[in-house]
Amino acid sequence: MIFISKYLVPKGYWGLTIFPFVFLKSKDLKLNRILINHEKIHLKQQMELLVIPFYLIYGTEFLIRLFQYKNWHLAYRNISFEREAYLNEMHLGYLKQRTFWSFLKYLRSHGFQSGT
Repeated sequence: MIFISKYLVPKGYWGLTIFPFVFLKSKDLKLNRILINHEKIHLKQQMELLVIPFYLIYGTEFLIRLFQYKNWHLAYRNISFEREAYLNEMHLGYLKQRTFWSFLKYLRSHGFQSGT
């Protein structure tokens, strides 16, 4: 279910997924198929990890990446869940062929560099 809330979505972001809801910054973003696909990838990740463990892993990995990169944006972009979503958001059929716990593939591969 998609909701519009410019107050729940953090500054600098267009959407936020908190199972089972997707919050978007503005109504027109509902038409952005790439953004919606990105958020649906997060819904799938959250379901696979039974929601609460997803947030624990996400937060822990963010802190590790923040220590590693010493940069908020790079830390966020290099969380395995975000890497999977960003790298596959334009592939609108991705969720149909995605395998269980696919985010694990993005833990070890080379991360996003600054400027991406």
